[in-house]
Amino acid sequence: MGSALTLLIILLIGAAAYFLGRSRALTVAAGDESKLHSRPGYFGAHAAIFAILPALLIYAAGVVIGGNIVERSTYAALPSDVQSMTVPEQNVVYHMITGIAGGLSRLTPEEGAQIRENIDSAKQILGAKGVPLAQAPQPYMIDAAYVYAASAGRAATIVGILAVLASLAGGAYSVSRVSLAFRARNQVEMVMLGALILSSTIAILTTFGIIGSLITETIHFFTVVPPMDFFFGTVWDPRFSAAGDANSAGQFGLIPLLLGTLYIALVAMLIAVPIGLFAAIYMSEYASNRVRSTVKPLLEILAGIPTIVYGFFALVSVGPGLRDFSAALWGALTGNGVPFIEAQSVLTAGFVMSIRLIPFVSSLSDDIITAVPRAMRDGSLGLGATRSETMKKVILPAALPGIVGALLLTASRAIGETMIVVLAAGVAANLQFSPFQPMTTITVKIVNQLTGDLEFTSPQTLVAFALGITLFVLTLALNVYALYIVRKYREQYE
Repeated sequence: MGSALTLLIILLIGAAAYFLGRSRALTVAAGDESKLHSRPGYFGAHAAIFAILPALLIYAAGVVIGGNIVERSTYAALPSDVQSMTVPEQNVVYHMITGIAGGLSRLTPEEGAQIRENIDSAKQILGAKGVPLAQAPQPYMIDAAYVYAASAGRAATIVGILAVLASLAGGAYSVSRVSLAFRARNQVEMVMLGALILSSTIAILTTFGIIGSLITETIHFFTVVPPMDFFFGTVWDPRFSAAGDANSAGQFGLIPLLLGTLYIALVAMLIAVPIGLFAAIYMSEYASNRVRSTVKPLLEILAGIPTIVYGFFALVSVGPGLRDFSAALWGALTGNGVPFIEAQSVLTAGFVMSIRLIPFVSSLSDDIITAVPRAMRDGSLGLGATRSETMKKVILPAALPGIVGALLLTASRAIGETMIVVLAAGVAANLQFSPFQPMTTITVKIVNQLTGDLEFTSPQTLVAFALGITLFVLTLALNVYALYIVRKYREQYE
C-alpha cells in the first residue's frame, strides 16, 4: 500500500466520519439543534479529527520505525567486507542500492532476468528506466536491492493497514460518543489550540535549529582558521585547489565581503528610499483614487519580477550603458574615451537593486501613512496648516515608527540579495572604496563556497557557515536598533 493511497484513504475516512458525526448529532437531538451542547458541525469536526489525527501520527511513527528496520535488513544482506567499510563508503553503497531498488519495479521479468545473468548490462538497463548510476552495480548490490524492495513493500503495507485501522477506530469512537451533553466544541477548540501552540513551537525550534547548526559549524571552522584572521582579515583567497592541504588553508578575510555587502546595500538604499517614500506620499495624500488604483499595482509588479531577471537587465543593459556613458563623458571632458565606470560595479548593482527595492518602500510606507488616523489630518487642516505642512509636521512623525520598520525590511532584502550582485557587481572580493569598481557580498561567497564537491570538513566549505552567522548577527543588530527607534517615537505620540 503506497503512501499516497494510504493518505487518500485516511482523508476519505475523515470526510465520512465528519458527515456521520454531524448526522448522528442531529438524530440524537431529533432535529432540534438547541438541545445540543455544540452545533452539529462541531460533532462532525470532532469525528474527523479523531479519524485523521491519530492515524497520521501512527503513520508517521510507522514510517520512521519501518525505515530503520528496512535499513537494518538491507545492511544485514550485504557481504562482510562491505559491512566493514567506513560509514561514508557504506552510505554511498546504500544510496546505490536504494536507487537500484527504485528501478527494479520498472523492469519487465525479462529485463530482471537479464540483469541477474549479465551484471554488466545492469547500468545500461537501469539508466534507460530513469535510474542513472555513477558506476556499474556489483552483484551483491542487485541482491540487496531485491531485499530492500521486499522489506520496504512489507513495511509500507503494514504501516498503511495500521494507519487505516486507527482511522476507522478513531472515527467510530468519536461517533459513538455523540450525545446531547457531549462538549464537542470544547474538544475541537482544545485540538485547534494545541495545533496553534505546536505551530508556534515548530517555528521557534526551527529558528534555534538554524542558529545551532550555524554556530556548530562555525566553531568547527574556527578550530582551523583563527577568528582574528577571519574577522579582521583584508584578503579573501580560499584556494579551492588546496582544499584538504593542512599547510595551505587559504586566507578568509571578512572585511572585503562585509564592506562590499554594506556598500552595495547603501547605494541601493540611497536611491530606493527617496523615490519610494516620495511615491508613497504622493499616492497616499495627493493622488486621486483613479491614479492610486493604477499606479500602486504597477509599482508592486516590480516586486514580483525574479531577481535573476534584474541580474540579466543589469548585465545586458545597465552595466554596458553606464560604461558607455562614462566613456562618452570622459571623452568629452579630456579627449580620452576610456570609461571610468566598469560594466560590473557597485553602482550598477546598487542601481538595479534599488529598482527592486522601490516597491517595498513605497507600498509599505503608503499603507503606514494611510493608517494614520484621519482625525489628525483633519485637525491639522482645520487649524490652518497646508497639506504639505500637515504631511511634514503631523503625518510623517506619526507614521515614522512604521516607516522605520519598512526601511528595515528593505535593508534586510538589500543585504541578503544574491543574483543581482553576481551578475551586476561580479564575484571578485576587492577591498576598495570606488563605486565604479566591482565588489562582491557575503551572500555571493556563501553560494560559491557551498557549490562544488568538497566535503564539509575543509575550511573552504566551513567558512560559509561563519559568513552565515555573521550575516545573521548583522541583521539582528539592525532589528534591535530599529526596535529601539520605534519604541522611542511611539512613546512620544502615545
